[in-house]
Amino acid sequence: MALLPGAEPFSFDGGPTGVLLVHGFTGCPQSIRPWGEFLAAAGLTVEGPRLPGHGTRLEDMLPTRWDDWYGEAERSFSALRSRCDEVFAMGLSMGGAVCLRLAEVHPADVAGLVLVNAAVTSADKRLVLMPVLKHLVKAFPGISNDIKKPGATELAYDKTPLRALASLQDAWRMVRADLSKITCPVVHYRSREDHVVDPSSSVYLNRDVPDLVEVILENSYHVATLDNDAQQIFEGSLKFVRDNAAPRQGEDARRSGAEPTGR
Repeated sequence: MALLPGAEPFSFDGGPTGVLLVHGFTGCPQSIRPWGEFLAAAGLTVEGPRLPGHGTRLEDMLPTRWDDWYGEAERSFSALRSRCDEVFAMGLSMGGAVCLRLAEVHPADVAGLVLVNAAVTSADKRLVLMPVLKHLVKAFPGISNDIKKPGATELAYDKTPLRALASLQDAWRMVRADLSKITCPVVHYRSREDHVVDPSSSVYLNRDVPDLVEVILENSYHVATLDNDAQQIFEGSLKFVRDNAAPRQGEDARRSGAEPTGR
């Protein structure tokens, strides 16, 4: 199973505050790596796992399901938690749903969430037929590369596997049912123009997540972490971590609070 060049998971050692970054459905860590590099340059410990079936070829994703993707993210989160004082979870699209579920299942262990165009539902009428379609059609056309910025490209599959998508739909219902259990602070960056995730997800998040702030992105499409507003997300998420991290003293705190230098 050969990885696509650029699809590799990433890991950066830093201070006592950890960040888990989770990519989206049919995507790979390439879409969030610049985000991870920015946070690591600021002194945070960062993990960006590659979810099963992603970043290789579509055929590898066909047998995978929500439990596989969530399970990999949860393992990475647990490993971070074992070596960091606190861990924040951040995700793009489906990665946002994964992070929401982590906060529902592990409310005492997630220090905060940063979501980018998170998906927990869809108004696409075709999905109503998914119980039948998944047995008749292998894949829909892809949902990748929805980026406004000229020259920016997402490394993702050009098709959407339907049985995997049906599994994601089932997970959405579970995530929506438990949104009120989230106890940590949440910020949701949402693109005003998004051709993949429609505003129906935002309706649920704004209504049911107790401590959520929504930030509208005016100059990006769905993959905003590679788009014109990426720097706003990167700087805003770092500020969110600094504002919500537990106070500590000594060199570890100075390292975690260092000014971002990039790398």
